[in-house]
Amino acid sequence: MLPRRGFLRDAAAAMAAASNCGRLNADDVAPSVPTVDERIKTAAGDAPLAMQFSGTSPEECRRWQGEFSAKLRALLGPFDPPAKWNCVLQRTVRLEDHTREERVLVAQGVPPVPIYVLLPPKSPSGGQHLPGMLALHGHGIGGYDTVAGRDDIPELREEIASQRADYGRQLARRGYAVAVPCMTPFGRRLSPDVARRPKLIRDVDPCADTFVRLAILGKLLIAENLRDILWTLAYLSSREEVDADRVGCAGLSYGGRMTMLSTALEPRIRVAVIAGAMNCFQERIGRHYTCGSQTIPGLLPLGDVPEIGGLIAPRPCMWQVGSQDKLLPPQWVDTIEQRIDRVYRALGVADRVQIDRFTGKHEWHGAAAYPFLDRILRPAV
Repeated sequence: MLPRRGFLRDAAAAMAAASNCGRLNADDVAPSVPTVDERIKTAAGDAPLAMQFSGTSPEECRRWQGEFSAKLRALLGPFDPPAKWNCVLQRTVRLEDHTREERVLVAQGVPPVPIYVLLPPKSPSGGQHLPGMLALHGHGIGGYDTVAGRDDIPELREEIASQRADYGRQLARRGYAVAVPCMTPFGRRLSPDVARRPKLIRDVDPCADTFVRLAILGKLLIAENLRDILWTLAYLSSREEVDADRVGCAGLSYGGRMTMLSTALEPRIRVAVIAGAMNCFQERIGRHYTCGSQTIPGLLPLGDVPEIGGLIAPRPCMWQVGSQDKLLPPQWVDTIEQRIDRVYRALGVADRVQIDRFTGKHEWHGAAAYPFLDRILRPAV
């Protein structure tokens, strides 16, 4: 045991050494401090993506799908629709080429969900049932109004025309029973004072703002929207004129992202068309990114868009890529295609995934989508 005087001397020397640890000399160069943007870009590029599929057999693929699906569900948290609910009809509008029902899904303890139900002009007869479609909207002040083709609202006409965003209406005209939910924070679910002020939306992104505020409450925005989509699916499938075994899902932009996620996690959806969403989070967060409505915390250590898309296999899926869509960098489109193709090939169904590369911008390409859906959901047509 050291004498007290020796102990104090050694302790003082250790403290002096510690205080000099790492001290720079006058001629040394101070280490550079990366900005947060630089840190995130580097971290995104180095993301582990540890659960990428690398197998070749059906058995390996199904095992991977089960494992990755379980991890993805854990990241999302609860998203099951309510077990007991009602659907309130607010108004029916009969138009020349389709009927539009304005409804609200209601359940105790869950925010109500406004939906449109669009029906063909003629009801099925002779015991026949209609194929069903979930049509999901992208960003924009109109929310579900655009997909339902509400060009009776003047401020939506340009958006509908420029993006061909009325695919819900077009599907109803083609003989589908179509359900169009309004997601958060868009359209009717956005505060009226914000919805009427586009500049305010640009200055205070509702997606980022809503994501942060819900997170503090312990809720995840994308999981809330997923719940509402699956709730809408449950309602659509319950309608007597709908064949619940022939239901697909389609969407543009954020609608494409949610089509991907919903189809990946809900096997009752038989086919998907994903437009304007063939990009990776790994690329997107490398620059300024504020879309809280798409954010899945903790995803990149495990995988990215290709891995979620791989969960759709072996069901048919079309990804649409406009040649002038600036949101879809070609090199990342190629990356996604290669990783998803690996999954479909392992299951022996490579022909069931299609990449529709068309001449156009960030828009819906019905010329390819409608025949694709018809072949699967309306084979007799």
